[in-house]
Amino acid sequence: MKIILVNYRYFISGGPERYYFNIKEVLERNGHEVIPFSIKSSRNLPNDYEKYFLDIVDDEVYFAQSKKSLKVILKSFARMFYSFEAKRKFKRLLQDTRPDLVYVMQFHNKISPSIIDAAQSLRIPVVHRISDFQYMCPNALFYNDVKGVCEDCLKGKRLSCVKYKCVLNSTVYSGIKMAAKWLHDCMKITRKINAFVVPSSFTLKKLNEYGIPMDKLHHIPTFFNLKEENPEVEYNPFILFVGRIEKQKGLMTLIKTFEGTDYNLKIIGFSNDGYEDMLKDYLKGKQHHIEFLGRKSFEDIVPYLKSCLCTVVPSEWYDNFPNVILESFAYKKAVIATDFGSLPELVHDNQTGLTFKYADIEDFRVKVKYMFEHVNEARQMGERAYQSLVRDYSPKAHYEALMKLFNKLVTK
Repeated sequence: MKIILVNYRYFISGGPERYYFNIKEVLERNGHEVIPFSIKSSRNLPNDYEKYFLDIVDDEVYFAQSKKSLKVILKSFARMFYSFEAKRKFKRLLQDTRPDLVYVMQFHNKISPSIIDAAQSLRIPVVHRISDFQYMCPNALFYNDVKGVCEDCLKGKRLSCVKYKCVLNSTVYSGIKMAAKWLHDCMKITRKINAFVVPSSFTLKKLNEYGIPMDKLHHIPTFFNLKEENPEVEYNPFILFVGRIEKQKGLMTLIKTFEGTDYNLKIIGFSNDGYEDMLKDYLKGKQHHIEFLGRKSFEDIVPYLKSCLCTVVPSEWYDNFPNVILESFAYKKAVIATDFGSLPELVHDNQTGLTFKYADIEDFRVKVKYMFEHVNEARQMGERAYQSLVRDYSPKAHYEALMKLFNKLVTK
């Protein structure tokens, strides 16, 4: 089968891109021809289809608060609303390569839904893998700094996005994103997509609530491309957090849980908005054993995964099947996670980790204390987590489920 993979980045910057290159490898290993479509960037991996890629717009930062030329502003708007340039370039790629199917990762804001129309005009089926809540929420998070978790837009209260300045804490940018979402709803973009691959059943239910019929929604969990079978690991007395340092990730709850204790916490990640500095300022003068280790490549993170006692995912938004949980399982580490959103689908309490009540510092601290005082149980949970990964989140299982869907669409 010849498959075009669409994503607005052709380099690894986070979970969606790791999935992109992992599934590309799996598909090619099974004899399929994979053709990329993305945006030009100096960070892109080498490929033979760069000439079809869209031109970069303002270094891929859309509506950042900086001065821009009129040309850049217009291109940014077109990509966010409906880009005829993207439609034209994508259609040319489709006509030149004649794929059997298009598999889309992320296109919102930076490529444009116009590519869906290009594929539809040539009767090529389109599958979209969902990694966030873009269709339902202008900032894709179901979260804002005023209300915390917020589903107003899903419930039809569109002006809440502007009211709460959900996008970049700006009334203007929030209004623009709200208008783009309204346009896409009017164009019925989701009706033009043949099928959706959804990693978590929680997100699947939200998409159905939004109006996408169940027969288009396919629950196919993310897989982990296990490079090291049965790794040798240790269980040293520190807990590890890996991820972006953002408010909705529950970092303040995490900090307060470890503050004033003798428990060691290492934080690997980065912040784009100064939130890390705020956390460090909060800790000044307080007794703690918390280290901020900065941003690291996955290769540099692995030694920490191999040596930690367990990992933590204290998210306070609807985290959609975070990769760090599977990465923890791959190195036989249990996870302490919020009992919220999709997380309990992955972290089974007292089996592959422990769950705690939403933003509940006392309950969180009880679970942390348990891990430090019951290392053998932490090890047993980590072993079960590893077996769960091998059994339920293997490339083979994911590939077979994906191809069952692809073959059904291609043979229609």
